Amino acid sequence: MNKLSTSKNRALLEALLVTLLWSTSWVLIKEGLADLPPILFAGLRYFLAFLLLLPLLGRTSLRRELATLKGSDWGWLLLLGLVYYTLTQGAQFLGLLYLPANMLSLMLTLCGISIALGGLIFLGEKLSGFQWMGVSVSIGGALVYFGAVDQISTIGLWMGLLAILSNTGGALLGRRVNRSAHISPSLVTLISMGFGSILLLGTGLLLEEWPVFGFREWAIIFWLAAVNTAFAFTLWNRSLQQLSAAQSSVINNTMLIQIAVLAWIFLDERLGAIQITGLAIALVGTVMVQRRPRQEQV
Repeated sequence: MNKLSTSKNRALLEALLVTLLWSTSWVLIKEGLADLPPILFAGLRYFLAFLLLLPLLGRTSLRRELATLKGSDWGWLLLLGLVYYTLTQGAQFLGLLYLPANMLSLMLTLCGISIALGGLIFLGEKLSGFQWMGVSVSIGGALVYFGAVDQISTIGLWMGLLAILSNTGGALLGRRVNRSAHISPSLVTLISMGFGSILLLGTGLLLEEWPVFGFREWAIIFWLAAVNTAFAFTLWNRSLQQLSAAQSSVINNTMLIQIAVLAWIFLDERLGAIQITGLAIALVGTVMVQRRPRQEQV
């Protein structure tokens, strides 16, 4: 086995480990929400993750890059932080308060469709016939899943919808920022996460009561911040140096199944045969939507 093949296999394993860590986040968040207010919970997670990543600014290259940012760059980065962290993560934590983890996971998986459509409308990224077929398949799978659900929280659905819309906006803003190619991913994450998490934490402090923290609550928050955010982000970025966009997309989509299995084991969220079928159909459709024409794959 040559060195290139070994590096690619290691990157695949690293990416799979990251998706597993991100999937366990859903279980940990559901457990934490039993005692923690959702917005404060989310704010503490991402603000602590930002503090853990802040030492990256010790790199001379990042400090130099920071000094060269223009006013328009700051505007896009702060908007990205507002949309992707304050709105998306706040809505996701609130959604998990009212919805089963596997249901909200399915809703967010459909972001692949909204991101593709948003890219078509706002960024001029055309969809192939195969991708349009994937849109239909994903929607069909979601309809099969929700058709087998007896009762759904209206508030939870609204929070899920907000998470979809804001996550889509964050993805499109991220593409807009990265298209400029003069801001490194590390700096994009530091600035956007820092601003977004401060807004999220501040909102939680204004709207929610400060809870009584025990060892369990702090352990969940620190694990989510240190391992599932700071460490996972670093490892994911490293894996992307070896993996193609298509490979990373497929690996990321395995989270839908991972979350369903973990929720069944640890949260007793059992699924019927029809719901499992709906999840599988939606997953296939999402993979189809995210598959680029061969000449565009890298």
